Amino acid sequence: MDEMILLRHGETEWSRNGRHTGRTDLPLTARGEEQARALAALVKDRPFGLVLVSPALRARRTAELAGLTELAGHTGYEIDPDLWEWDYGGYEGVTTSAIREARPGWYLWRDGVVPGDAGHPGESAAEVGARADRVIGRASSVGGDVVVVAHGHLLRVLCARWLGLPARDGRLFRLDTGTHSRLGFEHAEPVVLSWNAPV
Repeated sequence: MDEMILLRHGETEWSRNGRHTGRTDLPLTARGEEQARALAALVKDRPFGLVLVSPALRARRTAELAGLTELAGHTGYEIDPDLWEWDYGGYEGVTTSAIREARPGWYLWRDGVVPGDAGHPGESAAEVGARADRVIGRASSVGGDVVVVAHGHLLRVLCARWLGLPARDGRLFRLDTGTHSRLGFEHAEPVVLSWNAPV
């Protein structure tokens, strides 16, 4: 692999309101669709060895609006279940400020989540990191550039693991909706080439 291009999906109602959105499958807002369309300029006329997309509707729609289903010489994208967002367990759909009312000072990266229902059992940072490691392994096995369309916390963890850092160090890499980032190499060592860049 030469470079890994990371695209965070466009805005949803919950991302706009700061609600933890793990496995809840929400559509993009009108602004989110605009953000996704703007990403097309980054991938147009660029060959990719692999295009991986989260199963979530918001990621798939971002990939489609960005033109990743119509790349010349490419058969489209592949759904990778390892790209689902962090499972927030009992904090699914809840804002940080609401969580802190019950748990003052709570911080996802340090304190983790509480279990939720059967559909939201919750994950630790290390478990998200294991999924990110599998994505990196898969991407590293192909030639050329790779593009990944996924979610804020998952992509932050992926960046940390790319750099050989613990998954919890994803906290260091803020990532907004509808942005792009690039991971690559310098002298054969993994580096961040650009991060959280708007179109």
